[in-house]
Amino acid sequence: MKYGQFCPVAKASEILGERWTLLIIRDLLRGVSRFNEFQRNLSVISPTLLNKRLKSLEEQGLIFKKAIPGQRRSEYQPTAMCKELGPVVMSLGEWGMRWARGQMNENELDVELLMSAMKDSFDRTQLPSGQTVVHFQYPELNQFSRWWITAKDQEEVDLCCDDPGLDVDIFITADLRSMVEVHMGDQTLRAAREAGKIRVQGPPALLKNISSWLGLNPFAGIKPEPQTIENAF
Repeated sequence: MKYGQFCPVAKASEILGERWTLLIIRDLLRGVSRFNEFQRNLSVISPTLLNKRLKSLEEQGLIFKKAIPGQRRSEYQPTAMCKELGPVVMSLGEWGMRWARGQMNENELDVELLMSAMKDSFDRTQLPSGQTVVHFQYPELNQFSRWWITAKDQEEVDLCCDDPGLDVDIFITADLRSMVEVHMGDQTLRAAREAGKIRVQGPPALLKNISSWLGLNPFAGIKPEPQTIENAF
């Protein structure tokens, strides 16, 4: 879309204003690099449209595509031009937490995005050395109802929805809305457990500091502004 204006806001909007573009950039800056990972985080986008947006960002100079050694697949990396948008994306997220969230509709409770975000916030340093496996279950869901997060010394935290065949240390059973609310800081894990919305099983030594290693969304500390007439002006 061309706005026909020399204003830098208009010029930036020509690049960033298309649907899904900012969310792709959000994920790039979170470390997402492979097509299937973007598809997981943006579960309702079609593969054709995702490919189109990625190609457009590559042509605009925000990302570069490179082959993975020894594999037929490629990955996408942000350029310096893209990385400079980091504070912009953070500011937009803070504004969204404060003013735009309102109530979460059922169709916004995306388990794939939630689990990807929880993987990113998982703090391996708060766990004992060795390997820790956490199994999440969402009984209400027909698809993607079971997930595993694996954390191991000197390795990236791993997320999968297929049983990795590893011994599980901690079992977490929850309804999706409650887990989203905990991750976003709308309620505490303790409150959700006391209400019976989230059940956690595992060794007391691992559960003692569960809130610290489970982690929260980066925007979790920002409280929504009350929707009053005074705040509209």
